[in-house]
Parts: sequence; C-alpha cells; structure tokens
Amino acid sequence: MPLQTQRSKRLGLLAGFGLLSATALTFLPRGGDAQSFIVQGQDLQAVRAAVLATGGTITHELGIIHAVTAQLTASQHAALQHSDATLRLYADQPVQTSTLEFYEYDVNNGLIPDTHYTDRIGAEQLHAEGIDGRGVTVAVLDTGIWRYDWPGVVGKDLNGRDRLTATFDATLPPGWWPEITYEENGHGTHVTSVIASTQHSSYTGKVHGVAPNVNLVAVRAFDAKGQGTYSNVIRGLDWIVSHKEQYGIDVLNLSFSAPARSHYWEDPLNQAVMAAWEAGIVVVASAGNTGPDPMTVGVPGNLPYIITVGAMTDSQTPDDPSDDRLTTFSAAGPTHEGFVKPELVAPGGHVLATMPHWYKLAQQHNDARLANQHNLFVMSGTSQSAAIVSGVAALMLQADPSLTPDDLKCRLMSSAHAAIAGDGTPGYGILQQGAGLVNAYAAAHSTASGCANRGLDIAADRAGSAHYAGPVRVDDEGHLYIQDPREPNGMLYSGGFLWADGFLWADGFLWADGFLWADGFLWADGFLWADGFLWADGFLWADAATESVAINAWVPQE
Repeated sequence: MPLQTQRSKRLGLLAGFGLLSATALTFLPRGGDAQSFIVQGQDLQAVRAAVLATGGTITHELGIIHAVTAQLTASQHAALQHSDATLRLYADQPVQTSTLEFYEYDVNNGLIPDTHYTDRIGAEQLHAEGIDGRGVTVAVLDTGIWRYDWPGVVGKDLNGRDRLTATFDATLPPGWWPEITYEENGHGTHVTSVIASTQHSSYTGKVHGVAPNVNLVAVRAFDAKGQGTYSNVIRGLDWIVSHKEQYGIDVLNLSFSAPARSHYWEDPLNQAVMAAWEAGIVVVASAGNTGPDPMTVGVPGNLPYIITVGAMTDSQTPDDPSDDRLTTFSAAGPTHEGFVKPELVAPGGHVLATMPHWYKLAQQHNDARLANQHNLFVMSGTSQSAAIVSGVAALMLQADPSLTPDDLKCRLMSSAHAAIAGDGTPGYGILQQGAGLVNAYAAAHSTASGCANRGLDIAADRAGSAHYAGPVRVDDEGHLYIQDPREPNGMLYSGGFLWADGFLWADGFLWADGFLWADGFLWADGFLWADGFLWADGFLWADAATESVAINAWVPQE
C-alpha cells in the first residue's frame, strides 16, 4: 500500500528549484493593526535602520540570524518589502512543546520506584563506571526549571553542589532582568529531571536521571501556559550561542516542534539552531508527537544536521523487552527535502520524572501524579525521549570530551539497535525508528567517526551558497524508498508503517548522508511535499502571526 497520506503528495520532477525562494512572507497584517514579524537581512544594523525608517517598533534583536522582531502595520510591512529586496519578513511562527501523556503507576505505599529508562538504554552501566555527566553542561530551552533546593529536583548534583550555572528568560521584554527565571508550567522541569534528576529509587537505590551529575543552564522561552513565539525561541538560542564559552555549554535540549512551512534552510528558527550546531553545541530535538503518518517531523527536528529523537515504549512491562514497540504518536520522516528522520528513538512512554505539583501542567493533569508522591509525574512524549538522548550525549562527552557534534551523532547512530522482527526483517521502517533504540553504553564506548552528516557543509548552508537533499524518494506508485548513490536501484520500503505488538532491538541502520541541492539538478523520482503551502515567489504562513506557541493536547497513553 502506498505510504502516502491526505496531507502529502508527489509533485513530480522539479527542475532548478529556483521557484522555492523565500524572498518575503505573503501573509500580511490585517487593517491598521500592528503584528509581530521577524525581519531578516545581511546586517543587523541595516535591518534595524530599515525597520525604524518605516516607523516599525523593534521589540527584540536576534543577532544570531541578523534579524529583529518588530511590530509592523500593513503599510509598514509593505514599505519594508519595497525598501530593500534583500530583506525577508516572517510572521512570528508558533512553536509548541512536544505532546505529553500520562500513565499512573500503581504504587500506594509511598515508596519511589525505579525510572527503568536508565537501565533500558544502558546508562546504569555507565553510572557504575563513574560516567554520570560530571564536567558537562546541558542547556534546556523550555518553560524553565524549578531552581531552588528541593529533594529529587535538578538544582544540586549528587554531591549536593549547586549545578545550575546560568538562567535566561527570553519571554521578558527589554529592560527586565532576564537572568531571573520562573518556572510556572512544569514541562521544562519534567524534561530536565529526565536528564539530570538526583532522585533515588526506594527499592534499588538507583538514581533517576540519565546524567545526574551534569551542570545545567536553563533558558525559558515559554510562559506559564506553555505558549511562546519564534522570536522568544530564537532569542533564547541567540543567548545560548553567545554564552557557550562563558558557561561551557556542550549540549542543547529542544523538546518542542512547529510545523515545517518552508525548506529547512529558510526557516528562521532552524537558522538559529544551525548556528548552535556550527558553534560546537550538540543539539538534540524531539521529533514531535504528530505521528504516525509520514512527513510529520516538525521544526527544528527536520534539520539534517542535528539529532532528532522519536519515542518507543516498553508497553508498561519494563522487565520484558519482547513487547517493546514504537509509540503511535511518534512523528515519522522523511523531511520535505528527503532526509531520514528521526535519527533514533528513546523511551518515551510513561516516563517518570519530577515536576512540582503546584505547577499549571501538574494541576491540570493531577491523574498523572505518582500515587502518594506529590512531585513525581509519569508522562509520555518525544519531549521525554529527546531529554533521554540529551543525557546520553552528556555521558558520551564525559567519556570523550574531544567529540565534535558530528562524531557524537555518528556514534549514537552506529551503536543504536533497530527493531527486528522474528524473521530478521526490520520491525519498522527507518523513517520511523531511524537507526533504532539509543544504546548509551555502546555509544560512550564507541570509536566510530566520520559517519554522520557526510556530504553536508553547514557553513555553506548557512551562507546560502549550498543547500542539501536527503536520500528518500517516492516512486510512481507512491512508495517511499532510500536512494543509495552506490546502488542505483535504491532500497524499496513498501509497507514499513506497522504498529505491531513489539520487536527486539538489534544492530541498527545508518542513513546520515546528504546531497547537494543545486540549481538545474533533477531528482529521478521526486519528493513529497505537504499540501496547503505556496511554493512560488514566497511561501504562505497563513494566520501565523495570530497563532500562539502552546503545549499540545495530550494523547492516549502508550
């Protein structure tokens, strides 16, 4: 059966691809009301001068992408478009943290259980070797974290030392003290707890967090309701890259997503994330919870360079790996440019972590609270899966501080275990599971290098002199397949989107190459493109300026 959905179609052969330029945003403010836009150019000061010359109001500077956020009326928007052909205007696009769900542990004795996911991915073996994240700093861009001394929370490491080295609030207007952040939603604390919690099991004494001794940097880009904007996220990314050396930021966790509405390189949020990767920061993003259909991975998970993570579940039987499976909500690839996403999967079903019970998310979903434990909540989503891999990245960097982001990605993928059926065939397509289930122990002890992001040049991509396409194609019957340049006939996947009872996770697959997207180049079998977008002189972000960034609705439990 063809792997197509109502939201995707084949456009056939596209010569040149010159039509796909985002010279301006076609969405306009209504009437005389000013709305928020990101205005980008080649030079920050020139962009500022152009906006001010039209009478627009600048609210934020986004130096990481040579842009500002500005309030513009329809007439100011039109004046900017005509004043300088090099300017690009983007409606302030919404972003949302990846969907959460709950499963309530059947525990009524007040004891604290194991988290299970640390054992499932091999992190406990590394803890026994003294590899627990010490000396590595993970930045979490989210709703903030609970920053004060509190049992089982993230403010102190295993030795009781403060390890929250810096905070920044990108939601505050200019003139406020952005180093003072307040977590009010709970999502950021839950995600950070998955990475770094020092809580211990009452039964085994094992620590909850994947990397319990990491240092932390908390950047807030979402408010108490879990809402924000592209501008807030980019401002947070700008601060992270600018302060990388000051705070020694090694890993960045991004547990949110937005719909892909342009090529990956044209999206301003993606441009900022590429800057972080090029600066030497390992970026881990959630695939999103809009699956299981193809082409549902959002921004920034659609970036070919970074590490994008989907979700698997142990089907509520952590001691029995035979019924492990992918969650039905985990977003699947390919991206619109034909890249395989996600790169790998991690536990994302009913993940136990800390979240204070007075936060808005906790109050809205009190049934997710662990029985007789006020501040332990069981949630699911690719948010939690990404956090697990961010913790693994910290363990790997402690084991080998010389790792570049590309080689860390290489080792993660080459050491992962793919879901394999009883007859030895893949249990899922690589566009669902990528290389497979993350294996922290194998990744930390791997010596692999040079096997990720081959054929890609991020500096050229950011400069606009080259862009890239991945190896996924669609044939005349609508089947997705991998076009290996060494194998002209490619590799056909005619029915990989199965949701069965479970598979064992064996040696993985590696698909991390890229190909130059050049003018005049013809792809033999085309690409898939999402319906509803205008691929012409610009691209249409309908109503984007009126939308808000929000936490997704919860999905059925896995």
